[in-house]
Parts: sequence; structure tokens; C-alpha cells
Amino acid sequence: MPVYVWTGVNSQGVKRKGEVEFPDQAAALAHVKRLRIQDIKIKEKPKDLFENISFFKPKVTGKDLVIFTRQLSTMIDAGLPLIQSLEILAKQQENSTFKTVLTAIKRDVETGTTIADAMRKHPTVFDNLFANMIEAGETGGILDTILERLAGFKEKSMALKKKIKGAMTYPAICLAISFLILGVILIFVIPVFSEMFSSMGAALPIPTQIVVQMSYFVKSYFIYIIMGIFALIFIIKKIYNTEKGRYRIDAMLLRAPVVGPLIRKVAVAKFTRTLSTMLQSGVSILDALQVVAKTSGNKVIEGAVFRIADSISEGRPIAEPLEESGVFPNMVVQMINVGESVGALDTMLAKIADFYDDEVDQAVNNLTAMIEPFMMVFLGGMIGGIVISMYLPIFQMASVVGGSN
Repeated sequence: MPVYVWTGVNSQGVKRKGEVEFPDQAAALAHVKRLRIQDIKIKEKPKDLFENISFFKPKVTGKDLVIFTRQLSTMIDAGLPLIQSLEILAKQQENSTFKTVLTAIKRDVETGTTIADAMRKHPTVFDNLFANMIEAGETGGILDTILERLAGFKEKSMALKKKIKGAMTYPAICLAISFLILGVILIFVIPVFSEMFSSMGAALPIPTQIVVQMSYFVKSYFIYIIMGIFALIFIIKKIYNTEKGRYRIDAMLLRAPVVGPLIRKVAVAKFTRTLSTMLQSGVSILDALQVVAKTSGNKVIEGAVFRIADSISEGRPIAEPLEESGVFPNMVVQMINVGESVGALDTMLAKIADFYDDEVDQAVNNLTAMIEPFMMVFLGGMIGGIVISMYLPIFQMASVVGGSN
């Protein structure tokens, strides 16, 4: 629907301006006249040249979603109609992409569509988890409560993601700097020493020869090495985008000696937190498990959760297929078994999620503490080894000169 920009003067003679969204200019003009505006000048707002190019569109962040969810919850709790709340939130939204989405949702709701179905039309912004919980809130008449729970869930998910990114950023930067320094030394520094040694005419020590050959190789085939790295990244991405490839890579990551336990703890925290939030919101356990499986982020865990859902549909308790999956720790299985037995599964899942959030914190801190000395030893050993190998011929020459004297 086009947007029209208008200017005019109100009944007190004060200049006014604004924007309205209507199907055509006549309807927009009639609306402005109803506001008792005179000397109206109205025209269609020019379109942004890049509005249809997704690359230039701002992304809807987790923070945008949390703020929207909390504000919508507060407005509905205060008694404001849903359409009016959506209109207010759309108008005050600074993110143009999110503003367009909210405006579209408001129009759909005005035509009789449920807000959950309207959100499902925008899966890049509102995922299945979000839409299913909103649907449960609409059905149960507790939309404001569900929105509040969703906001809390999104905040905890963002905090968990931030911890993992923080843990991976430091080693990635250190590794990049290490290879940059190594490249500079091999391409620019070693050739200078190599020319100096070649003028001596003496045989070089084996470590020096290895470093010189490495320098020659990197300098001669630098472009091909860079192309090879990009090709390898492209191939890995292609493999990861296939069903079998992603499953194998995810399985390897879960079995990895250092990263594997952390990935498993993150997966357990995410699984229990999501399932707890959905069950507390009134979503059936089978529907909740279908959503949880798709949002797990790991194909091995996704397959395990789907098998759990199939077992539950056959009448089995959730603890049995959980234990058979081999993915979830025994403590989690036992706690879920107790929670299911006493009819407090959602509460028990929330407690497990809180426990594993702390476990992830500890695992991230341990990983960071372990990586720091490892990176220092790696960087120091790499640079030190090259320096020593370059000075070996000088030491050798000095000992020969000293021996002849």
C-alpha cells in the first residue's frame, strides 16, 4: 500500500505535516481533510531505490523482537485493542524492514486473520516457535502473558548465543593474527635472509632449508593458496547444506574432544528452555517437540527429538526415548522422569535449563582459560622456531670463524 506525504495548516494556523498509508491519493486526501487541515499539499512518498534488494535491507535483530514483544504485551495488558497496538508499534519502529512487516501484519489482522497466521507469512522474522506460542496465547486468551514469556525466552536465548560468540571470537582473532604474522615473515622477511645465505656458498642447516622452502612456496603460490582456502570453505558449505553432509558434520562436532561437550550443553539448555516455555504456554507436547526439533540447530539432536516425538505419540513416557537417544545426559533424563511423574514437567525443564545455562557459562570460561595459553605457546613457538632457524647459519658461521682462530 502506498504512503502519502502531506503538509498543511490546522485550524489555529499552525503548519502541520505527516504521512498516511492508503490505497490511493483520494482516500489519503479525504483522511487528511477529516483532521481539519487546510491548504493541503499531498503527494506519494518516493520509493527507496534499494527497498526491493534484500542485501540493503536492515535485518530484524533479536533485540528488535524482544522490545516489540514486551511493548505489545504491555499494551494488550493495559486494554488496548490488538490492531491499535500493532499500528502504534509499526509507526514508532525505526527499523524499516520490521516496520514493513508489522504494517503487513496489522493489515492482515484487520481483514480477520489471526495474528499467529499473519506472523507465519514472515518466517524470516517470526519463526515457528514464535507463531505457535502466539497461537496458543490467542486460543487461551492469555496473549499478554505468552508475549511476556516469549520476551524472557528470547532474552535468555540471546544471552546464550552471546556467550558462545564471545568464547569463539578471541581464539579466531588470535589465529588470524598468527597466520597474518606468519605470512608477512615468510613473504617479506625470509627472502632477505635467503639472499644473504646464498651469497655465503655454505650448506644451510636443515631447519633453515625447510623455512626457506616454505617461504619460496608461499611467495610463489600465494594466490593459489588463497583460492584453495576459499574453495575449501565453499566445498564445506556445500556439503553442510546437504542433509547427509550436515548430519555427519554435526555428529563430528558433538564427538569433538573440546568443543563437543560445550555444544552438547548448549543443545540441552536450548532444548529444555524451549520445551519448557512452550509447555507453560499451553502448546501440546507433540507440537512443541516438532518445533523444538526444527530449532535445535544440530541435525543429530533434531533426529533424536523427532524420534522422541514418535515414541510419545505411541503412548510412551518422554524419559524412555530420551534415554534411548543417547544424546541427552543421564541426569537430564532422570530429572525429566521425575518431573513427568509428579506432573510438573514444564517446571522441571525450566530448572534443567537454568542449571545448564550455568554449565555453559562454566564451560565457556574453562575453554577461554585453556585457549589463551595454548595460543600463546602456538604463536611463540611458531615465531621463535622461524627466528632460530634463520639464525642457525649465522651461529654456524661464527663457530667456524672462531674455530679457525
